Amino acid sequence: MSVKLEIQELNKDFEKVKALKNVSLKVEPGELFGFIGPDGAGKTTLFRLITSLLLPTSGSISVDGLDCVSDFKKIRNLTGYMPGRFSLYLDLTVEENLNFYASIFKTSLKENYHLIKDIYEQIEPFKKRKAGDLSGGMKQKLALSCALIHKPKLLILDEPTTGVDAVSRKEFWELLKKMQKTGITILVSTPYMDEASLCDRVALMQKGEIMAVDTPEIIVNSYAGRLWEVKTNNMFALLSNLNEINDDIRLIFRFGETVHFTTTKLEEDTVSTLVASSLKEKGHENIVVKKTVAQIEDCFLALMEE
Repeated sequence: MSVKLEIQELNKDFEKVKALKNVSLKVEPGELFGFIGPDGAGKTTLFRLITSLLLPTSGSISVDGLDCVSDFKKIRNLTGYMPGRFSLYLDLTVEENLNFYASIFKTSLKENYHLIKDIYEQIEPFKKRKAGDLSGGMKQKLALSCALIHKPKLLILDEPTTGVDAVSRKEFWELLKKMQKTGITILVSTPYMDEASLCDRVALMQKGEIMAVDTPEIIVNSYAGRLWEVKTNNMFALLSNLNEINDDIRLIFRFGETVHFTTTKLEEDTVSTLVASSLKEKGHENIVVKKTVAQIEDCFLALMEE
């Protein structure tokens, strides 16, 4: 049921803007593959090229052996696409939207109800409600149901959890994992670094380029250097003060309630003492310095510095 995706030396230009630069990767059948990166990284452009909504400037995309340019009609039939912006008909009800999208692909809600049952059951009590009156989480589930109603082999989700509450985000990823078990290939983009760990493999993207492609575990384990976290009573001044301590203290950035930094040359058992004493001289109190484990966000920022 699932399909393989192959992208080779893909480029997309918009006048003077290079949205994608020599992107190449392969997604295996049945994989849950994530594209992780901030706004402007090129994730949406890439998805629109895969779904044949845009034409590449150069390079090629193959979906199940089909070319995204010459075989665009066939690709659209085997692809389910959920864009980042809610794009269903706001003045139609939940049920009317589903019936409409099913009819486009010459099927029906009744025929393929089993495909969306786990998702649709959560919004079925509101099937007579207009889509424009749904909450963010309900809109998300309706859009996903419409993307699945024609039994696609490839599901493409563009930042599906942006602007959704934490509970709905968790529920959505649980649904994706359940759908993956049916054999469908899933592509999902997100600006949330914590969602990377939920994918089989991820591509870290920045300014139209892919910086790394691998499993989240391998990316995290390949982090170069020793990572530290520090917290004081004066977090506002902490970033600039850390910069003044030693040249080996680098990749300094805010991480939640702490600040992360990396060292490579300083002796490990001297770092805590050095940083604490230096910060104390600058007026900091309640200083806590300790080693920590790298996360995807740390790896992403480190790659940007290369």
